[in-house]
Amino acid sequence: MAAVQPRLPAGAAMVRRLARGCWSAFWDYETPKVIVVRNRRLGFVHRLVQLLILLYFVWYVFIVQKSYQDSETGPESSIITKVKGITMSEHKVWDVEEYVKPPEGGSVVSIITRIEVTPSQTLGTCPESMRVHSSTCHSDDDCVAGQLDMQGNGIRTGHCVPYYHGDAKTCEVSAWCPVEDGTSENHFLGKMAPNFTILIKNSIHYPKFKFSKGNIASQKSDYLKHCTFDQGSDPYCPIFRLGFIVEQAGENFTELAHKGGVIGVIINWNCDLDLSESECNPKYSFRRLDPKYDPASSGYNFRFAKYYKINGTTTTRTLIKAYGIRIDVIVHGQAGKFSLIPTIINLATALTSIGVGSFLCDWILLTFMNKNKLYSHKKFDKVVDTLDQHLGQRPPVPEPSRQDPTSTDPKGLAQL
Repeated sequence: MAAVQPRLPAGAAMVRRLARGCWSAFWDYETPKVIVVRNRRLGFVHRLVQLLILLYFVWYVFIVQKSYQDSETGPESSIITKVKGITMSEHKVWDVEEYVKPPEGGSVVSIITRIEVTPSQTLGTCPESMRVHSSTCHSDDDCVAGQLDMQGNGIRTGHCVPYYHGDAKTCEVSAWCPVEDGTSENHFLGKMAPNFTILIKNSIHYPKFKFSKGNIASQKSDYLKHCTFDQGSDPYCPIFRLGFIVEQAGENFTELAHKGGVIGVIINWNCDLDLSESECNPKYSFRRLDPKYDPASSGYNFRFAKYYKINGTTTTRTLIKAYGIRIDVIVHGQAGKFSLIPTIINLATALTSIGVGSFLCDWILLTFMNKNKLYSHKKFDKVVDTLDQHLGQRPPVPEPSRQDPTSTDPKGLAQL
């Protein structure tokens, strides 16, 4: 008669089962179950979704966006500008030193096209401008001595005096007299301004890729003296006519010269460094930057003064309100070069995204198809753990008595 094997404690048996399960999971290979559903419409939707995802990644992500490249935006940039040309008003010839501000040239340069001149101003007392709020008066009682208006030209003396012309009266102020609109003269400098030339010298550097380039080609020393910009024939001659810039921005030159305005010259350096250096070229565009149709803030003007001394003592000045065309040079761009890491990441994303087609079709299959319950039964297998079935449905069998060695295990649990 065979000896009865001793039964392991319940905890030890559970540990053994877990160990066997872990060992099995380490060595076994699991693969998802594949079910072929012969449905032409569902199959067409599946392949169409996969094709659209594939086209998106191949055409847009890899070809248009070039996501296989490492990129750098915002190049380091330097800009030098130089204006040349002469013009004339009614009684004077103007050269660069007089109509260009600031004279040293930089990314922002202003070209004066019209001025309002108030000559021979001296420190004294005179009528306030009628443009100033509450400056008109009828008697001295309307003017408070010592009152200061931040929009005015000086400090009020408390007297009501006749205006420069007409029968009106304004409060007297202690200021540079006469004030601006009292005896100002108007000079238009824009007659020959469309032929002014502007040299825009620009160089950029992408530190990540150690790449540098400028917008002037390596030519003979007198190359810039005989060329003007042309995107087709001379893209590396950055000398622009002022009239050309305004025209490319879609503006009327006479109107812009009279009221003033801000024009942006945008230089775009988009470089694919997987190609040769000659393929990295600057692209120029032009547009107006100030709000043209906003009467409260359109146009561009500024004031400055020229000071003189008469007989070494009396100081006078000429006040100039200048209207002009301000040129803002803006540089931006992006450089890219092949890199293995973004390529692997985007390839993995593309392959993973193709599975969206299967997810969509499974959702349609199990939700909207007529035989969705049949498909669900075929797709998912429900397995009930046998051990849980024994423990949950059958009562435990008492352990055999040690005084009765002939007792047997009617249910065979000792063999588990």
